[in-house]
Amino acid sequence: MNYRVFLSLGSNIEDRERHLLDALSNIFNISDVCLENISNIYETEPVGYTEQGRFLNMAAQISTSIGAEELLKELLGIEKLLKRERLIRWGPRTIDIDILTYGDLRINMPHLAIPHPRMFERAFVLKPLTDIFEGEELLGINILEALNKCDDKDGVKLYKK
Repeated sequence: MNYRVFLSLGSNIEDRERHLLDALSNIFNISDVCLENISNIYETEPVGYTEQGRFLNMAAQISTSIGAEELLKELLGIEKLLKRERLIRWGPRTIDIDILTYGDLRINMPHLAIPHPRMFERAFVLKPLTDIFEGEELLGINILEALNKCDDKDGVKLYKK
């Protein structure tokens, strides 16, 4: 069975755009993963820990037959390859790759929560997602309405198409 999966990618250290593109290239090379679509790139204000540089964020749609935990393992491997360090919660990073949705699956484990628990609260996730998601509702929630309710929506600016 193939699952439609949406990912969120972000970077705010060094060559931010290069990190995003390298992450996409590595995602494309995961066995049994097909990169279906990518969003524009947006520059965004940091959320949570604000004493850091601006982020570049984007979204990607993939299809895959591998399980969610196996995909997570692959994505964490890509983060490690791109020298992601987890020193401060929500702190600076070369790359962050989050699984937003995995088909219609709902997973609640200590190391994996799908759908992403804060995705509908973050404009830096929702705005790129609107570029690639066909339809108004995702998991029963209107994406544009959720985006309009986000406190950080004014801090999301188009960086590159």
